[in-house]
Amino acid sequence: MIAMDDLRKQFTTGRGRQARTVVAVDGLTLHARDGAITGLLGPNGAGKTTSLRMLVGLVTPDSGTIRVDGVDLGDDPQGVRARLGVLSDARGLYPRLTARENIVYHGHLHGVADEVAQARCEHLGRLLEMESLLDRRTDGFSQGERMKTALARALVHDPDNIVLDEPTNGLDVVATRALREALRVLRDETGKCIVFSTHIMQEVERLCDRVVVVARGKHVADGTVASLCEQAGSDDFEDAFVRLAFGAEGHAR
Repeated sequence: MIAMDDLRKQFTTGRGRQARTVVAVDGLTLHARDGAITGLLGPNGAGKTTSLRMLVGLVTPDSGTIRVDGVDLGDDPQGVRARLGVLSDARGLYPRLTARENIVYHGHLHGVADEVAQARCEHLGRLLEMESLLDRRTDGFSQGERMKTALARALVHDPDNIVLDEPTNGLDVVATRALREALRVLRDETGKCIVFSTHIMQEVERLCDRVVVVARGKHVADGTVASLCEQAGSDDFEDAFVRLAFGAEGHAR
């Protein structure tokens, strides 16, 4: 389980008279349970990526708390990272290594024994339908092939919690469908806790059990797709999102 409570983060840009303070996250709360996909939905610049960077320990919150499976990030950052599998937008594969070598090497970084990492790699190859890719160098992989390799790399140490930051960016329809199916399997068959950041309403409707809506760095609503539509007084989820995220101003656009 992932629990992020009242997170806040601001940055200072520029120097001297040009300096200004930008509030990136302003009171975000997100609770994601095991065996479910929780969506973090908001427009570009809403604070989604900053929130996830705080979750994985890349950015330090100004205030608020983060706990993963009951472990506090402030008290035990390494313990939290060990419980997370992270798929970021910057996938960073080593192009001269095969998919298998990328995956197994990441397992070694997490302290997984070679024999176990190799077995996990084979299992993930079957799960993600990428067995034919495992012994190919990743240089020249398509976006979909890179995504599968990066996801397998994030899962090789068998974390209970998975964090994905806009993973469908740049993917074609076939690769997007494959990712959705893999996430459903991870949720339904292994009970993983999955947090899925996106600005695409259709992905949320098709995948997420619960949704947290953010706008301008603020937590503005949360619930199931159906309950968010009810809160906004609309049968259309896109319209409901605009009403919740932008209020009357957005609805008038």
